[in-house]
Order: sequence, then C-alpha cells, then structure tokens
Amino acid sequence: MTAILTRRSIRTLRAPAPSDEEFIYLLKGAAAAPDHGRLRPWRWIVLRGTDMEALTARLSAEAESGPRDRGAHTTSAPLKAVLVFSPTAHNQVPEWEQLAAASSVAYGLMLLLHARGFGTMWRTGRLCESPGARELLGVGPGERLLGALDIGTPEASARPARRSSLDVYDRVQHLCQSVGAIDTADTYRAGREAFQIGSTRYADCRSEKPYLNRT
Repeated sequence: MTAILTRRSIRTLRAPAPSDEEFIYLLKGAAAAPDHGRLRPWRWIVLRGTDMEALTARLSAEAESGPRDRGAHTTSAPLKAVLVFSPTAHNQVPEWEQLAAASSVAYGLMLLLHARGFGTMWRTGRLCESPGARELLGVGPGERLLGALDIGTPEASARPARRSSLDVYDRVQHLCQSVGAIDTADTYRAGREAFQIGSTRYADCRSEKPYLNRT
C-alpha cells in the first residue's frame, strides 16, 4: 500500500538510473501481472545516451512540420524505456485483454522502481504516433508504441508525502438479485459501514499478528 500511495509522476529525474541488469530484475517481477495465456504481448526498448538523442532528433524533426506537443520528446532522465505492444493472434485471448496485460506490466514496473528509490514519468504524445520513432525503434506492422517510461533518481525535494486513498464506494455496485434492486445511496451507506467494521477487525488482527504490519 505504501508504494501505491506514495508514487508520483516526476518530471525532473537525474542519474543514477537502474542498470540493465537491475531493470531486467525488476521487469521479471512486473511480468508476474495477470497475463491470460502467458502470451507476454509486450517488449521494452531501453534507451540511454546517444540512443535517446537519436530518438529526440527524430521527434524534433517531425515537430518542426506539425503542431507542438509539449514535453512529448524532451526529458532530463538518464533512462527511457519504451513499451511496445506486440499482440498475438489467439482465439481465446482477444487483443484488448492482451493490451490490459501489457498495461499491468507497465504499472507494476513503475511501483517496483518507486519502491527501489527511483522516480518515473510516463510519456505518450507524439512518440506513440511517430513514423520516425517506429522506424528507429524497429516497431513492426502489427505492433504499437504505447508510451515510454522516463526513469531516474528524483531530487530530494520532489519526494511527495503519502496521498490519501480515494473514495471509491460510488464505483462499486451489487446486483442483489435475491432481494431486489437497492437504492444507490443505501448501497453507499452499507459499503461505508462494512468498511468501518472491516477496518476495526483488521486493526485488531494487526495487533495480534505483527507480521501484517508490513507494507
């Protein structure tokens, strides 16, 4: 919970960034995300130094002849990891489900990097539709650029405090077919009451079982 509630998108990122070995190590963890059929419909292209400069040059050249896309191709980060969606034709796993799997890996990787002390910034914009970027990165006809993850170390002043969890009760519904339709307001109140009861029981359980206090 701590990693989720303290993660932020951070624009200014400095060295150091994870090494290739550390990036792969964390990606192995992120790859444990739900993936129907274990298709792994994604791949990452890791850019540093002159590789990042080459990508920036391609995007800048395209920007000169089109509308500006502020922040889409400029970065101070020492590492950029580009996510390529590579769906596989499968009669039981539709493309949208494979896209969800690729997105889950990206979010898991962001959380693991954050827990490791690194900062990230998810970039989309012009990159995702750029013919020059597709050519440079070797993106195939059936693949899509989903975005790029800027990775580095945030400045000390850029480490925000833990955010409050969002109120999501109005996003949860129950069919309750056995008792008929229930008014949304009633469902909302019932959900809050259940949460309060559950929180009290969990607090009691934490005091009895210290290992539950790990975040």
